[in-house]
This record gives sequence, structure tokens and C-alpha cells, in this order.
Amino acid sequence: MDLGLKGKKAIVCAASKGLGRACAISLAREGVDLVITARTAADLEKTAEEIRQMTGVNVTAVPGDITSEAGRAAALAACPQPDILINNNGGPPRGDFREWGREDWIKAVDANMLAPILFIKSVVDGMTERKFGRIVNITSASVKSPIPELGMSNGARAGLTGFVAGLARQVARHNVIINNLLPGPFLTDRLRGGFQEAARRTNRSVDEVVQERLAATPAGRAGDPAEFGDACAFLCSAKISFMVGQNLLLDGGAFNSSMS
Repeated sequence: MDLGLKGKKAIVCAASKGLGRACAISLAREGVDLVITARTAADLEKTAEEIRQMTGVNVTAVPGDITSEAGRAAALAACPQPDILINNNGGPPRGDFREWGREDWIKAVDANMLAPILFIKSVVDGMTERKFGRIVNITSASVKSPIPELGMSNGARAGLTGFVAGLARQVARHNVIINNLLPGPFLTDRLRGGFQEAARRTNRSVDEVVQERLAATPAGRAGDPAEFGDACAFLCSAKISFMVGQNLLLDGGAFNSSMS
């Protein structure tokens, strides 16, 4: 299926690895030229070159922290009029909320709520004027089913979800479509880190923890980041303009509900 994206321009945040990288690859395969961001310049440039070799599209690597104003400004300088924005950022640490102070919470809200909102603010009016825009926010399955040890992520991402729910319905009539992608367990460094921490806490092997956790998922496995990337590309399609303000859950069926 042709998604109608050839020649479009996208900014993809936190794209050097994991789910952000997968989203960038899937968009590139649809003919989208990319500006990709991440904190680590070497990893980012390696990913950019891999995508160029795979797809032949233009890929500009812009190192920086999109939580900061300077990081967002650098990405926008490389792509002042994006057709597509993929908001993505690393999540805050796991733990017990009793151990977190105000500064911990402010960092989480800055990274996972305010940074994407401010990025949207920078691009949404231009998209409205051009009568095309696709914004996908990568949040978490915890927005629908909170994870106790990820309290800061639960709170910050839920705040973003509430904001997007209102804005998406204001701009949809201008063919600016905003939706959220909610990942469950995908084979990323963050998931592996969670398994390692669980193994340490329970004095078990990592393999044992992995088997236990994934057996509890109806799909019986973790997700492949490429699957997530393709779902992201679908939400950016020129053909989904009637899908507004939705939260698309990719968790292998872990969230048990008659209505998602």
C-alpha cells in the first residue's frame, strides 16, 4: 500500500536506536526525507548512514537534546517546514515514588510532556497553513495500564495524552492529524535493562525473567521494533485523515479490555 508520503519531510526525535530508529527507517522506506535527532552524535550518524544506504533518501543527523530549547531549534533549523513530526524521548528511571524529589519530577515532565508539546507548538501552525501535517507522539502502554515502578512516566505521558486529545480536534479540519503510539514490550535497550534490573532484584537469571514476562503476553513474545516503525508510518499516511486524536496500543494483547 502506498502511504502517499514520497517527498515529504520528517523530524524524528531520539532516532539513533530503538523505536525512534525503527520509525525513521519505516518512513524512509516510504520516500520521506529525514532529520533525525539524538544526544549521542556517533550513534546518530551511524544510524543516518545506515538509513541512507538502505533507502537512498536524504537523512540529516542533528545531535542534541530535544528536551532543551537549543536541541529543538537545531532540528528545526535543519527542517524548518516539516510535514511530519515524530515526538520521542527516553523515559524517566524506574523506582519507588517515595524516593523521587521535585527535581526528578520536573525532569520527567520536561522530557516526556513539555518537550513534545513545545515541539508541536513550533510546527503545528505551519502545517495548518500548508494543509498537511502528521504528528505522532510515542508514549507508552502505561498511559492505559499504569506500571507501578514507572510512576514518573505514567504521570508525564498521561499529561501529554490529555493535551493532545484537545489539540488534535482543533487542527484536524486543516488536515493536520495528531495521534499517539503506545508501545508495550519491544526488544529495545530499555526493555532489556528492565529485565536485567528485575533479575537482579529477584536473584534470578535474565533469561528466566524474560521467559516469565513474555509468556504472560498473549502474543507470547516481545515486539520487533520494525513492527512499531511500520505502525508509525501508517499513522503518518496521507490516507488516514479521519483518524484523529487516537491512542494506538501495540502491546501484543497485554492490555485486557473489550474496548481499547
